[in-house]
Amino acid sequence: MSDFSANKPIKGRGTASKLAGRFAITLVEVDENDVPVEDLETSSPKTQVRYETAKTIITRNNSPDIPFTLSVNSYRGCEHGCVYCFARPSHAYLDLSPGLDFETKLTAKVNAAALLEKELAHPSYRCEPIALGINTDAYQPIEKQLGITRQLLSVCLAYGQPVSLITKSTLILRDLDILTEMAQKRLVHVAISVTTLDNHLKRILEPRTASGKTRLQVIKTLREAGIPVTVLVAPVIPFINDHEMEQIVEASADTGAQSIHYIMLRLPHEVAPLFEEWLIQHYPDRASHVLQRIMDMRGGKLYDSRFGKRMTGEGLFADIINQRFHLARRKHGLSDERLSRLDCYQFTVPAKAGDQFSLF
Repeated sequence: MSDFSANKPIKGRGTASKLAGRFAITLVEVDENDVPVEDLETSSPKTQVRYETAKTIITRNNSPDIPFTLSVNSYRGCEHGCVYCFARPSHAYLDLSPGLDFETKLTAKVNAAALLEKELAHPSYRCEPIALGINTDAYQPIEKQLGITRQLLSVCLAYGQPVSLITKSTLILRDLDILTEMAQKRLVHVAISVTTLDNHLKRILEPRTASGKTRLQVIKTLREAGIPVTVLVAPVIPFINDHEMEQIVEASADTGAQSIHYIMLRLPHEVAPLFEEWLIQHYPDRASHVLQRIMDMRGGKLYDSRFGKRMTGEGLFADIINQRFHLARRKHGLSDERLSRLDCYQFTVPAKAGDQFSLF
């Protein structure tokens, strides 16, 4: 394993590493002996937000592993700081570190709603469900002030555009009014990620997220409002949270969730060394065992990007996880449906006021 002894955990952040992105041409290393003590970073760095005027907003993918082809992301980077986040490598395209920069140097697409309305109104657009906040959480903390996701939902409601949301934040309840109306028209589906019910593990694994218990309450509130909810047990990490899987399934059923799925830990690109560092910092006694078990399920590597394998892994141990999960799911009467049926037939472009679009 690599030597990560120089980095110490930062309270409230998922990683302390400023690991360079894979496209970086020059790597600068600072000798702390030559830096005044007062200039050294000894506490959690502040979150910085850059405001971007995006050129396009709807992204298309062709992955058979996910139940949608269109997605919209309000933000780049995510303050939640989940050390395992598969989106961390995307910060390398911005010449920023997938490590600490990913959770402290964020970008907000301030024209997202107006741009979405423009793209929905284009004559060539053909309605199909859009997933909001897939690369990074649409309800991360800065959404409370900026409200970009709420604006996007308002556009979708006005156009009759069906959407799905994935979040681990309580902030989604702020938009209960819009979501309830969309649910009545079969225009929305929500997935809540529940990684652990252990508060200590949550604090070091997903430092700026709601507790597992709080997320269960969010599910309950959404269901009471008539909003369809799926639970994602994600990621499942061997020797770290896999023992909680049955407990999370049972608790999810008790809250009224309709369906549930799991995703095995994924370690693409820079996520692998960041996760390895995290293990050494927090679980040095079992770090090698965790990494070995991951490789056992990934064909001897830390990551396997093949469609059909990257979400679940393969081999004996992956099969055991799969069997345990599906036994628990059936025992508690939860569906394995990936996405509730959303209605695309209500889509319509509202009348324009002059040359301006109706909302923005």
